[in-house]
Amino acid sequence: MSKKNKPDARGFVYSTNPDFSFEHEQEMQETLPPAKQKLTIHLDTKHRGGKTVSIVKGFVGTEEDADTLGKKLKQFCGTGGSVKDGEIIIQGDQRDKILQWLQKNGYQLAKKSGA
Repeated sequence: MSKKNKPDARGFVYSTNPDFSFEHEQEMQETLPPAKQKLTIHLDTKHRGGKTVSIVKGFVGTEEDADTLGKKLKQFCGTGGSVKDGEIIIQGDQRDKILQWLQKNGYQLAKKSGA
């Protein structure tokens, strides 16, 4: 079978323009230093099968730096988690540990909130 009309990641299937090409328009976003980051910590249980997660929002920077920060937070808390859509998700109610680690490493927090 031919894969001529296979959609790409953005949903394009076919273009009638002979000069059309898929150009990646990625903004290289520089990572702000920890003192200029305004992070918020949230507690969430929605759409997670009743499981509680702590979410760190507001990180400004590259995806690699967000992954690195998420990995350090998961390691400090001793739990699992992930980084999706610019949010760092840590399993369980780890708000106090996350707050402690972020303050120790010089991150600025906007506020601490719960669900």
